[in-house]
This record gives sequence, structure tokens and C-alpha cells, in this order.
Amino acid sequence: MNLDTDFTFKTLQLTPDYEGEVTATFISSNRNLRTRKSVLYLHGYNDYFFHPHLAEKFNDNSIDFYALDLRKYGRSLLKHQHPNYCKNIEEYFEEISIAITEIDNRSRNQIYLLGHSTGGLIASNYMNTGCERNKIDALILNSPFFDLYQSEFEKFLSYWGSKIISSIAPYAKIEGALAAVYAQSLHKDFYGEWDFNLDWKPIKGFPTYLKWVVAIINAQKKLANSNIKVPILIMHSSDSKKMTTFTKEAISRDTVLNIEDIKRVGATLGDNVTLLQIDNALHDIFLSPKPVRDSAFDKMLSWLSKME
Repeated sequence: MNLDTDFTFKTLQLTPDYEGEVTATFISSNRNLRTRKSVLYLHGYNDYFFHPHLAEKFNDNSIDFYALDLRKYGRSLLKHQHPNYCKNIEEYFEEISIAITEIDNRSRNQIYLLGHSTGGLIASNYMNTGCERNKIDALILNSPFFDLYQSEFEKFLSYWGSKIISSIAPYAKIEGALAAVYAQSLHKDFYGEWDFNLDWKPIKGFPTYLKWVVAIINAQKKLANSNIKVPILIMHSSDSKKMTTFTKEAISRDTVLNIEDIKRVGATLGDNVTLLQIDNALHDIFLSPKPVRDSAFDKMLSWLSKME
């Protein structure tokens, strides 16, 4: 499938916020039949939807595919906005609810919510309190962002330092908080096989706003009381490692999150959780080398086949 010709992009006009006009982008595969099961994909941080192979895999397996570029990301980023900025991750619930309602009106069939990294954190919180959560039949999480990849002391400093500074300077930020290694392991101009818009997903990342850090940690804390009612599949790599310089190891590890955090928090999200290790996977499992992502697709689709 081709990103430019095989998808429809619909701009959603949302309620204006503290920065003014707000939009999100609702993306539909042109191969959708609108009569069968559907999946809605939520991207991660410093990210947007550029994954036609993901849509193709679902469509080939009789599942309609939809995605969102959330507000202030990718196609939805407006000139007056700060990239990726939020004060509370529940800000994203508006576009998620609109998308779920749109999909439900089209198909009247099962809907699955798929979230990667920060999208997985948002999706997990949505499935606890989002207003259209009862229309979702299963939750799939691809390396969800359940905790900071830091020591307990570092996390303490991150939270309280960010909270204090951002209360005085709402747009205080850190440059270069994201290591470039992960994006380098993906992009075709470096060590990966993927092409994506470097204005929307920079190799060195956008600045990390301290207000966003507080919002993320607060969202992670809320999951201590998670009680998601639908079946949950949590996929993670077989290993994780912090890296500041690219080596071959980066192609077979999660270099962004600690897989032990994913497993620890993931197991507590609800009463029906399946933890699935994908050997030698990248942080975004579906951007891993082909044999690895093909294995992940097969295992995910096998799990979904039981959601009758």
C-alpha cells in the first residue's frame, strides 16, 4: 500500500484549547469494507502515522484499518502550536472518541484499539475512563510507555523538577532529551528501512516540554488503579538497553523503554492480560526487521482470531 494514494485523511476540527485552534487527522485505509471488524491505531511520542504496511496486514486479514495523527502531531500540527505539547493526556480523548464513534457508525462490528508507546499509555487510560470505551472489544499495546526508563531517584527528580519549573514557565523544555539512536535505527538514511517526514518525526526529536513530562507521569500513576474490562494484549521486545551511540545491538533491542516496566505494569491493567515477548524487536515492534515483525503480526493476529 502507498501512503499517498491508498489512504483518506480527514481533518477533525476539535474544541479550541489554551493555544487556540486544534485539529486531529482521522486516517482510513481505502481498502476498508466498512462491514467488518476494525482497528484504530494510536502512534507514539515524536511520531505520526507512516505505516502503510500495518494497514495492509490488517486489511489482508479481514480487518478494516484506521489511525489518528493526534493533536499537535504530524499532519495535525498547526503553526501556532508547540509540537507534542499537552498538559494532560486526556486532551487526546476528544479525537479518540470521535474516531471510535465514526468507525462504529460505519461498521457496527468489533473495534480494537492499538496503541504504540505513548499511544499505548493514552489508550490504556482511555480504556479506563474514555467516554466511548464500551465500544472497544480488545486493547493491543505495542511497547507501551508505562514508566520512565530511569532509576527511582531520577524519576523523583524528573517529576518534581518538571512540576515546579513548568508551574512557573509552562513552556520550559529540554533539548535533546531523546537519544537519536532509536530514530537512526529506523530511518532509511541511517540504519533502518523506513522513510518518514523528518519535519514531523525528527531524528533528534522535538524539545521535551516539562509540562508534558508531568502529564505523562500523572497518566502512568493513574494506571495503578486500572480496571480495563476487555482482553488486553501487551507486546514487548525480548531485551532493552539504553544507548547513546548506534551499534548493531540497537536493531534488536528496545532502546527507549525498559521491558521490565512494561511487564510489571502491564500485568495489572485488567483481569484478562496476555504478555507477549517478541524476540529481537525494536521499540516499535512493527518497524523491526521483517522476520521479527512478521512473527509479531502472526502472533497478534492469532490472538485476535480468538476475539469472536
